[in-house]
Amino acid sequence: MYCSGMPQYPEEVKIAARDLFLRKHTIAEIHKMLNLSKRTLYHWRDKDGWDNLLQHESTIHATKRRLVLLTGKEDKDKTDLAELNTLVNILERLQKLDERRFKAQQEAYEADPQEEGGKQARTKGKKKPKKKIKNDVSHLTPEDFAEHLHGDYFVYQHELREAKRYRNRFILKSRQIGATWYFAQEAFEDACLTGDNQIFLSATRAQADVFRCYIIAIAEQKFGIELKGKDKLELHTAHGTTTLYFLSNNSKSAQSYHGHVYIDECFWINKFSELYKVATGMATHKKWRRTIFSTPSCVSHEAYPLWAGELYNKRFKTKRVQFPSFEEMQSGVECADKIWRKIITIQDAMAGGCGLFDLKQLKLEYSPEDFANLFACKFIDGSLGVFKLSALEQCYADSSDWHDYRADILRPFGNMPVWGGYDPSRSRDDASFVIVAPPLEPQGTFRVLARYKWIGQSLRWQAEQIKLLTQRYNFTYIGMDTTGPGLGVLEMVQAFYPQVTPIHYGLKTKTHLVLKTQDVINTNRIHWDASLTDIAGAFLTVKQTSTANGHITYSANRTAETGHADVAWAIMHALHNEPLATLPSGGSDFAMSA
Repeated sequence: MYCSGMPQYPEEVKIAARDLFLRKHTIAEIHKMLNLSKRTLYHWRDKDGWDNLLQHESTIHATKRRLVLLTGKEDKDKTDLAELNTLVNILERLQKLDERRFKAQQEAYEADPQEEGGKQARTKGKKKPKKKIKNDVSHLTPEDFAEHLHGDYFVYQHELREAKRYRNRFILKSRQIGATWYFAQEAFEDACLTGDNQIFLSATRAQADVFRCYIIAIAEQKFGIELKGKDKLELHTAHGTTTLYFLSNNSKSAQSYHGHVYIDECFWINKFSELYKVATGMATHKKWRRTIFSTPSCVSHEAYPLWAGELYNKRFKTKRVQFPSFEEMQSGVECADKIWRKIITIQDAMAGGCGLFDLKQLKLEYSPEDFANLFACKFIDGSLGVFKLSALEQCYADSSDWHDYRADILRPFGNMPVWGGYDPSRSRDDASFVIVAPPLEPQGTFRVLARYKWIGQSLRWQAEQIKLLTQRYNFTYIGMDTTGPGLGVLEMVQAFYPQVTPIHYGLKTKTHLVLKTQDVINTNRIHWDASLTDIAGAFLTVKQTSTANGHITYSANRTAETGHADVAWAIMHALHNEPLATLPSGGSDFAMSA
């Protein structure tokens, strides 16, 4: 039934696809990786019996393979994180079932000494097996970690490890350089060899769970140890029991713990000052370390005075000191406030042996301002933007609290209505698509359920992705920018979603988009998961400018050469479906556009 019109491919391509399938890649992932049609892949799977090749594999082993695959994936999106969390939970349940089965067999064995020659006959000359200890890492040695972990470190990760001698560390970093992966390993090694507690603080529980998933995968991959634990991991070490805690920003019981503290993406955490007091309280004793690391956000963020040394100089006005320069911090330096600071740009990472980046491609995909912020550790000057960081921070939420939304199932939001917003790609821009849950009552709260970033994909491919999303969600509105290449996507989307709304940019339309979104953000009527730090970053780059005729307009260095703030504009296109209310001053909706 598949053979009619089926394209012919070399045998090597089919073998590559089969091998990816056996390594637990999904058909959708293989389709993206090898640029093969899903129809062809399903045909090969069924015709050649790929599923049968996996029948010998246990459910636990299959789950582990998929977990390892996702853990090693770069640039995880929200769906990947949700699947990781689901897989860990599934693995824990399967392992518990195995333990119960084994325990039941042992109890039956003890209760029936006559079975198969009796207990004495069966156990004669044999020692009774020792009871397996949960999360036993007591046998691991420094040599084990040196052999299995340290050899994989890049130069800057070795420098971070050497800096463990400092009680306070603050690292400003480029995105995607493996900082979370490294600190998960560092904390796991420290816990195993010293018995010290480790505490991970993140903006959301899902973000904190990334640490947990990394540690579970590291133990399995490198040492063959199955770690179990959902909210925390309790390890049996040679120094006693140690606990690894994974906490979100709003954890109510955080202050009751003590141990070495790790705070990730601090420049994107709301109410950082309060969190930092809690964190330092948990690490009050001199033996505990405090480690903070993050990509930069805006100079107005609460964490910036700590990073820049302003808090120290404010306390000791008569002894003001000059803190090290950007270049000095790239080498790592202990400052006057006894905090060891280090900056790791993408160029520093590449010079340190990280060959995971294509610098030319990244500079093509990101505008100079965006590249400087995301990869060169430069802060955004939020004073020039129309969206303020303090207002954007109020939009942060923990999506694990949204019990009506499950990203890992076929119908993530059931039959509830959603709105879509699409911002097209340009020659140096990403295309973005967002899914927003509208409020069910007037002046209620919007929620950004999901965002998708499509880089270097054809217009037809993007339209196909939107079609797949319409099959999973109940869209009642999709707004699309049709000023440029979005027009081509619009025509293809109309074929399966005729009610799609075109948005053609002009002075009045752009003003409407910005004013509407300003109103929604400033009244705290929209929330998104705090781990999606690029959303706030995109809004911070939108600035007010003027046309040649003196009219006020808005931009984000957005030209045919430099695309920018794509996810922010996509959200504005989704919110465009709600009318702009009359301004408090009583003026016209577009009074500010003149």
